[in-house]
Amino acid sequence: MIRLEDTSGGAIVATINRERSRLGSSATGMVLTLIIVGNEETQADATAAAVTAARSHPMRVVTMVPRPTDPGTRLDADISVGGQDGPGEVAVLRLRGALAEHANSVAVPLLLSDTPVVVYWPGPAPAVPADDPIGRHAQRRITNATGALDPMRELLARRAGYRSGDTDLAWTRLTSWRSVLAAALDQPVAGLTSAHVNGEQGNPSLPLLTSWLRQRLEVPVSLTWNAGPGVTSVEIEAGEVSISVAREADSVATLTRTGLPDTKVPLPRRDLAALLSEELRRMDPDEAYHAAITNVDESECKS
Repeated sequence: MIRLEDTSGGAIVATINRERSRLGSSATGMVLTLIIVGNEETQADATAAAVTAARSHPMRVVTMVPRPTDPGTRLDADISVGGQDGPGEVAVLRLRGALAEHANSVAVPLLLSDTPVVVYWPGPAPAVPADDPIGRHAQRRITNATGALDPMRELLARRAGYRSGDTDLAWTRLTSWRSVLAAALDQPVAGLTSAHVNGEQGNPSLPLLTSWLRQRLEVPVSLTWNAGPGVTSVEIEAGEVSISVAREADSVATLTRTGLPDTKVPLPRRDLAALLSEELRRMDPDEAYHAAITNVDESECKS
């Protein structure tokens, strides 16, 4: 770990390049720049998850921690290249005093040329991430409604401020559920009539799953809150046929279908590194998320 105090963006880049040269490697293998914008409460876990994700997606991780109430105006940085942090580069920047209002000017020199930029807000995010000075540089913008003080209000803000390229980890957490439900309907089911989603009160993934099911099944879908955790079960009705997926533990669920034996299916709860890694695999807009977030029912966000 290299610490720079009262430094600049140019000095940080020079230090990274010098360390790369010392290690006998270059940044040519870097596939993207990930900018994390958070506070001291959120940045450590977010940076650690990004470092783990960098093992699959070699990248430059730039974590920006604005500290506007600190005395003085200066930029401090902790830099790590390779080593235990994998093949990527990590720079944790603390923007102190008035510099906290100029994060964009600090970030620009650190962007890798000719590679995509992804911005991740692990906590509170701008109302319209695509209009944020840093968000404007990004092909993908990742938010985390679950990390907000009021996750449901944050989810509605994501709906109102959606732009192509946005996504939220509340949606990414549903990937396994959506895969299992799609597989459960591999065998044709005639006469779908309704579906029901059950899950943790105040969890923003629930309205997103409900919205997605309405669009995919084209039947009424209701939502019921419980103690959770997360999504606990989904039931689909089709006349005399009932299909249910109920998660009983953190990694397995039971698939029940009328007339067939119950089946255990993998349904793991993934950590933050796995969620980030999934989102970093694609740089194109997520049209499924777009459809789900824009059709979220506001009445279901008042748990």
